[in-house]
Amino acid sequence: MSEHEYEVFGQRLTLPELRRRTGDTASVAGIRSVVLDNGVERGVRALELRTSAGLELEILVDRAFDLGSARFGGAPLGWRSGNGFRHPGLHEHSDEGGLSWLRALDGLLVTGGLDHALFGGEVDAARYNYPPKQSVSHGLHGRLTAIPARLLEAAEVVVDGAVVFRARAEVIQATSFGEHLRLTRTIEVDFDGREIRLHDVVDNLGFEPTPHMFLYHLNIGWPFVDEGTEFVAAVSKHLWTSPSVAEQGVSYRTLPAPIRGFVEQVFEHELIAGDDGLHRVALIAADASRGVEVSWTAAGMPHFFEWQNLRDGQYAVGLEPSTNHVAGDQAARDDGTMTWLEHGESREYRTSIRVLQGAAETGAARDRIRRTGDQPD
Repeated sequence: MSEHEYEVFGQRLTLPELRRRTGDTASVAGIRSVVLDNGVERGVRALELRTSAGLELEILVDRAFDLGSARFGGAPLGWRSGNGFRHPGLHEHSDEGGLSWLRALDGLLVTGGLDHALFGGEVDAARYNYPPKQSVSHGLHGRLTAIPARLLEAAEVVVDGAVVFRARAEVIQATSFGEHLRLTRTIEVDFDGREIRLHDVVDNLGFEPTPHMFLYHLNIGWPFVDEGTEFVAAVSKHLWTSPSVAEQGVSYRTLPAPIRGFVEQVFEHELIAGDDGLHRVALIAADASRGVEVSWTAAGMPHFFEWQNLRDGQYAVGLEPSTNHVAGDQAARDDGTMTWLEHGESREYRTSIRVLQGAAETGAARDRIRRTGDQPD
């Protein structure tokens, strides 16, 4: 069997050929552990991952194993809000009417969950059989963001003859007389890859039926979001739009330049899954020179929100696969769509984030989506 070849700075090289040219392949691509050590980020463990294709990625170990800064060819892909990757010890879960999560919103991926996502409020907790705790208060997108992970693996592994960078960790969300849920997250990127693959498993370690909600807040910033950038998806209809959509009238399909005082717009799109069971969406530059495509298993996260934060200094689009409708926790309990995990029961999620380079790749992504369906104007 011939050696696997990797794309390295315009050349096709096997690992032996690459090793003849460098004393350490980490000069080309690698994964390493660091600790952030200044300002609000001080003490946050992270993994830095680089591929020979020019993808750079931070995995925030102490921030629920979410994705921090991301760049391709030096250009930022993941949005930076200005908050920084705050140490979880600084998080104020219940402050600001439950909206303090917004002070932790930064980076390519911020995950909502594990027992709650979307907007907060008081919900019944009687099933935990602790009389002083008849209800529980949730803030925006839950508690997961401020929980450090337990790192299980950060290594270069060989899969089907090719080198893959793999990072794996578990995050436990637990309280006495309440939920005891575990997220086990595996992140993989090929040695010469431009695709980030996420595999998440959430299981109930507790012995009471426990609610489970899950959401990915995938945040794409400039220059992948810019004037004329197009949102492409197979959309059958819009299930919900925020009031700001009617007031401002900014298109969900084609983005404007930053707008002073812009009020966030949120769309819940009903997506059409492909024959392979995947939902796909993409952001494609006006000149088709670059883009990003996100795909995920539709059965696990059947719902999807497009978040437009197009104001000056905050310019970003959020691509948000979700287990539940935008109405959130209490509505899911009322209409029977809430997921209740029994002891030992689990749910599984697979998602990929792929950087698109050049008109051929952005065109191919558009064609993949259009084969599944069109979208309203």
